[in-house]
Amino acid sequence: MLSLRQHEGVTTTEHRLDYGPLVDEMRAGFASGLTRPIEWRRSQLRQIQRLLAEGEEELLAALATDLGKPTLEGWAADIGLVSAEIGYLHDHLDKWMRPEKVRVPMIAQPGKATIVPEPLGVALVVAPWNYPVQLAVLPMAAAIAAGNAVVAKPSELAPTVSAALARLVPRYLDQRAVAVVEGAVPETTALLAQRWDHIFYTGNGRVGRVVMAAAAEHLTPVTLELGGKSPVIVDRDANLTVAARRIAWGKFANAGQTCVAPDYALVHEAVADQLLDELTRAVNRFYGGDPRHSPDYGRIVNGSHFRRLSGLIDGGGFERLVFGGDRDEAARYIAPTVLSGVASDAPVMGEEIFGPILAVRTVPDMDAAMAEVNAGDKPLALYAFTESKRTAERIVAGTSSGGVCVNGTVLHLGVPGLPFGGVGESGMGAYHGRTGFDTFSHRKAVLTRPARPDLPVPYPPYRRWKGRVMRRFL
Repeated sequence: MLSLRQHEGVTTTEHRLDYGPLVDEMRAGFASGLTRPIEWRRSQLRQIQRLLAEGEEELLAALATDLGKPTLEGWAADIGLVSAEIGYLHDHLDKWMRPEKVRVPMIAQPGKATIVPEPLGVALVVAPWNYPVQLAVLPMAAAIAAGNAVVAKPSELAPTVSAALARLVPRYLDQRAVAVVEGAVPETTALLAQRWDHIFYTGNGRVGRVVMAAAAEHLTPVTLELGGKSPVIVDRDANLTVAARRIAWGKFANAGQTCVAPDYALVHEAVADQLLDELTRAVNRFYGGDPRHSPDYGRIVNGSHFRRLSGLIDGGGFERLVFGGDRDEAARYIAPTVLSGVASDAPVMGEEIFGPILAVRTVPDMDAAMAEVNAGDKPLALYAFTESKRTAERIVAGTSSGGVCVNGTVLHLGVPGLPFGGVGESGMGAYHGRTGFDTFSHRKAVLTRPARPDLPVPYPPYRRWKGRVMRRFL
C-alpha cells in the first residue's frame, strides 16, 4: 500500500513529512511513457471497474460505518454512477485522443494544423468525506484517461473508506503511476508542498484558498470543486407534489451532506404553505414517522459537524420549525428538518448548511427570487420548479451557477456529457466525461509544413508587392 506509513520513500520527522520520493517515483513512471498508450489507460479504467465490483461489499460497509449510508444510496452514488462514467471514459477514449484538425489560413499554406491532447504529468487529487469513493475515484479515472500518473489523498473524516481505498487501489492499479496517501491535515499540507502538474481539490472554499495558494508556488493549475448555498426556486405553477418529493430526496439523501443538495428554497408566496405540507408528506413517506429508525436515512459524519448543524437550528431567525429538529449527538443523528419564514440574516442563511436542514423563504414573484440568488455568491447548483418553459428559460438566463436542473435536483451531475463544476465562489474548472479528460490534458497546438515550396512573401526585404499579397491573403 502506497501510504504515509508504508511507502518506503516517505520520510517522517517530528516536524516534517516529505513526499518528494513518492512524487519522484510517480514522475519516473510518467516519464517512462508508461501512461501514454491507450491500451494502458483503458486497462487501468477496466481495473477500476473491477475494483468497484469486487470491492463493493467492503466499500459499502465502509460507507455505512463512516456515514451511516444506506446500501442502495451508497451503491448508486459511490459505486454504480462511478462505474458507469468510467465505462463512458473507456468507450470514448479513442476519439478524444485523436489529433483534432483545424483550418490553416492562406498565409500558413501549405501546412496542416492539429490540436494534440497530451497528458499534463503527475496529478494530485484531494478528496472529501461526503461521497468518499465517488469524489476520489472519478477524478483519478479522468486523470488516468488523460494519460497522467496520479496520487490520491482520501479524507481522514471517512477513515474506513480511506483505509479501504488504500488497500484496494494498489491491488488493482499500476503502482508505478497510481498511489494513495492516507492521513489528515499534516499529510495534505506536505503533499501540497510538492510540485504537481495539476491539483484537483473537492471541498470547501476556505481550504480551496489554501490549495490555490500552495499551487501558486509552482504555478500549478488547479481545479477547485467547492460548494455554496445552492437555491431551489419554486414558482406558483409548479407541480408541488413532484417538486416536494424531488426536493426532499435531493436535500435529505446522505443526511444532506451533498455539495449540490438544495440549501434553501425560494417559494412563491401563493404556494408556500402547500409546498410545506407536501414536503411533510414526502419525508414521512421516505423515512416514516421517526427517521432515526429508518434504514434509509444516514448520519452526520462527526461530532463537530453535528454541533455546527445544531447551532444553525438553535440560532433561530425563523418563524416556524415545520418538522424535524430532533437530535442525538451520540448517534450523530439529526432528523430531516424544514424551517419556514427564515430571515435573510438567520444563522442558517449565513453559510452552506451541508446537513439535513432546509430553509424556506417566500418571494412575491420569480424576479424577486432571481434577485436574491444574484445578490449572493454564485452557487454550485440551482434548481427551478415550474411548468412554464419561458419561466425556466428566464431563470437559466437570469442567474449564474455551476449547473442548473429544471424540475429536478442533483441528477444533472450523473450525465457524463455535462461538465460538472462551479463558478466564482463555488469553484473553478470542471470534470465528468470529455470535460474531465480535457481538464487533465494540455491541448497542444501543432503546425506541420513541408520544406517546399518556400515562398518569399514573409521574408525581408519587405517589398511593396509583398504587402499587397499579405493584405489580400492574411
